Amino acid sequence: MLVLSASSANELFTAACHAVRATGRPAAPRQMATLEILGASLCLTDPRRRFVDLPPVRVLNPAFAVAEAVWILSGSDDPWIYQYNQRLSGYADHGRLMGAYGPRLRRWHGTTDQLDQVRTVLTDDPDSRRAVIQLFDPAADFRGHKDVPCTLGYRFFLRDGRLDMHTTMRSQDLWLGFCYDIFTATLLQELLAGWLGADLGEYRHQVDSLHLYAQDLPAAERLPPETRPGPLMTPLAAPWAELDERLRRVIAGEPVAGNGWTEMAGVLASYRAWKSRDRSRARLTAARLPGPLAAALWRWYDRLEHGDRVPAGTPQAGENR
Repeated sequence: MLVLSASSANELFTAACHAVRATGRPAAPRQMATLEILGASLCLTDPRRRFVDLPPVRVLNPAFAVAEAVWILSGSDDPWIYQYNQRLSGYADHGRLMGAYGPRLRRWHGTTDQLDQVRTVLTDDPDSRRAVIQLFDPAADFRGHKDVPCTLGYRFFLRDGRLDMHTTMRSQDLWLGFCYDIFTATLLQELLAGWLGADLGEYRHQVDSLHLYAQDLPAAERLPPETRPGPLMTPLAAPWAELDERLRRVIAGEPVAGNGWTEMAGVLASYRAWKSRDRSRARLTAARLPGPLAAALWRWYDRLEHGDRVPAGTPQAGENR
């Protein structure tokens, strides 16, 4: 059993990669070679340090991190998400990702908003052990779809005025998936803590199969033995009654109240400009935004333009064009 704890996603990711490289065993499900650890518990003690940013070795696309988070939180499985990561379309059946978390989170079988249920349970009984969000659905996920949820579910515990979150995953691609999964999950945790009037507690990421694919091992080997803590994200909060409208505005690129929401909306608007080849507008939009995500986006554009030729010492971030 691998047990790790760190204050930031940067440190947790780096330590986990080194552990899988050092002690992982070969496994090749679907003929895809990996190194794997069976049984891992990863604890993030400061969930607002949720963004992995380790240039030049591991860099993220902050626009996709934001897009996936609001796509899930809004309950969507609409294909607009492919604009931010075209690779996802390769896992779709007839254009739809059948394992999309959003509909399961916000309208399970068309009837239950699990996020609202968890909010209500913990409001009515702060010590409850029933604050559970289920994502894996046997009725849907044994049908042979290309996309099957890696996340089984979330649980929340309100203790001593702090909201802790536990995530259980059947499988975790450490190099690609972990960085985006922890971003979305802890953002959800922060919002729920706000609705409950609680402080943000620890985030625990429980994984059955924690693995690195063979093609990612050379890059993982280049990670430093230790790393600096990651950036502290801009605080994010919204009244429950306003959540869906704020998410809609972020997705549409409309003005939205709150620095955290403004930053996310601007990141998506900037990226859409980049995709439409208006690079000057994309950069200008990013430069005017507050917060660490906007800074990461600016560095990511540098990487997209210059690739491996980015000047030494220039921070980088990015993944999907």
